[in-house]
Amino acid sequence: MIWKVMQQIAKVGIATEPPPDIGESAQQEASRIQQELLDIMGQALTIREVDAGSCNGCELEINALGNPYYNLEGLGIRFVASPRHADLLLVTGPVSRNMEVALKRTYEATPEPKLVVAVGECACDGGVFGETYATCGKVSNIIPVDVTVPGCPPPPLEILRGILTAVKRRVKSK
Repeated sequence: MIWKVMQQIAKVGIATEPPPDIGESAQQEASRIQQELLDIMGQALTIREVDAGSCNGCELEINALGNPYYNLEGLGIRFVASPRHADLLLVTGPVSRNMEVALKRTYEATPEPKLVVAVGECACDGGVFGETYATCGKVSNIIPVDVTVPGCPPPPLEILRGILTAVKRRVKSK
């Protein structure tokens, strides 16, 4: 069986496409933002991502932050499983009625100083869902939001800029 698989691999060759060229300037901008974040924080930045009812488009872009182009973890910016370990909440989607209490509890469990970034049109203003019987609308209807990152979905570089903006605002307010 394994021999047939090996023959197939040899016959087909490399079946993947080359990685996309995001441009040198975008990579440099991402590196500059990441370094500025770490300079401001003076340590690792930990993020808790909360999907409050999104279509997962924004989550795909957030996951892209971990790829080799952006390499967040390699620079000390990482995602954590518990809000008790987080410096920042990254919230996506219109807040569904079923997620309202969970989002409030997540916010309350996050230690001070709390930073909240709403990612995507739905999190910023309710998007196509708005405020209905099934959704509470935008994230700021439920918890205080420091920065919004519009887009459907916003690209990873814009998400990085939003995180940097939130961190800068918090440092200035101290």
